[in-house]
Amino acid sequence: MVNKRIREKFAFFILNFTAFITVGILFIIVGYILVNGLRYVSLDFLLNEPERMGKEGGIFSVIISTIYLVFFSIIIAAPIGIFAAIYLNEYAKKNKFLGIIRYGTEILAGIPSIIFGLFGFVFFVVLLGFRWSILSGALTLAMMILPTIIRTSEESIKSIPFTYREGSYALGATKWQTIYKVIIPTALPGIVTGIILSIGRAIGETAAVLLTAGSALGVPKSIFDPARSMSVHLYILASEGLSKQNTFATATVLIIVVLLINFIANIILNRFNRRFI
Repeated sequence: MVNKRIREKFAFFILNFTAFITVGILFIIVGYILVNGLRYVSLDFLLNEPERMGKEGGIFSVIISTIYLVFFSIIIAAPIGIFAAIYLNEYAKKNKFLGIIRYGTEILAGIPSIIFGLFGFVFFVVLLGFRWSILSGALTLAMMILPTIIRTSEESIKSIPFTYREGSYALGATKWQTIYKVIIPTALPGIVTGIILSIGRAIGETAAVLLTAGSALGVPKSIFDPARSMSVHLYILASEGLSKQNTFATATVLIIVVLLINFIANIILNRFNRRFI
């Protein structure tokens, strides 16, 4: 009995210690970036154009390009991911083909971003002739975030009690009416959470965007223009040593945006979970 309590306390200590290390690493990284970069972030930095390849000036066009890339990638990936999740849960038969689809989704989620970037460069930039552009970058990002949207949407739909469907059918609703009037509205918080998490990943991608959207400065005028996202801008500033000040300032803006996105996603997810407790 004593040995069991000792083992239990030891296991509890190990779990707490590893959790403390994980949180500690997070605070060290975030704290280091904020301490070195927060003092350089100002309204002028956010609203001015980059000058001398980013060595001077701000990141206004970089922010606009990032918004364009993320917006179009979500517009492409969200409908496909949501409808795919609906099909997998409500229409697909439980057979080997369904298992293959889900396995393929898992494989797609585990492919390194550089592979997506290489494929996007060969297929969208070269073969289809889209060149380095927002369109090529958005299509590549859409493929990368698609598994996240499918999995989160599927789990949200799975968590809805079957009694909701039975009640809808009892009132004379068809299967599709049940889906878009009962299932989708109920699962919407979880679906939105998946989309928000996908936005966070899309903002942080570098290699895939660099190979497909390019690294041109300036506000893009159409989806066929090249663009430079914040993560690419940060990579170029850091790797070429152009400006330590602008490097930390860009990293601070990027990390604050990602933290806010994850914070909002957690709030939505918690509210969604409380509805079913």
